[in-house]
Amino acid sequence: MTDKLTHFNENGKAEMVDVTDKQENERTAVATGRIIVNDAVFDAITNATADKGDVLGVARVAGIMATKRTFELIPLCHPLMLTKVSIEFKTNAQSRSVDALCTAKVSGKTGVEMEALTGVSVSLLTIYDMCKALDKTMEISNVHLVEKSGGKSGHFINDK
Repeated sequence: MTDKLTHFNENGKAEMVDVTDKQENERTAVATGRIIVNDAVFDAITNATADKGDVLGVARVAGIMATKRTFELIPLCHPLMLTKVSIEFKTNAQSRSVDALCTAKVSGKTGVEMEALTGVSVSLLTIYDMCKALDKTMEISNVHLVEKSGGKSGHFINDK
């Protein structure tokens, strides 16, 4: 872990990190998040009866597409040639929630944490968008990095 912010130059100005001299290697990041919904939305999602169609299927595609455009959304991110992205969902009837898990992989000089976090966020936002007619009180929460591997900092697991 470094104690220095990497996206600022010696004059304190924002800049993209120079990865020219870094070695390419396999990098993976996993992020997760949750959306809490009402009974009507939970039933529509789990029974595939939402008026707009397959909510989780559309959310999965939206999240994958978002990972590929992360560099356009986060100003100092590098454009990456992702080698794999997957988004999985787990529903919980007791809490009326859907957990999203995004895994992003790349063979490159910089990590894919932002891509995984973006994939999870857009997946959850898509669920919100597709179901807002049934519930405007949905809550998106707990979006965070679960694990990353590869690169100079090695393997990291979020124990929180």
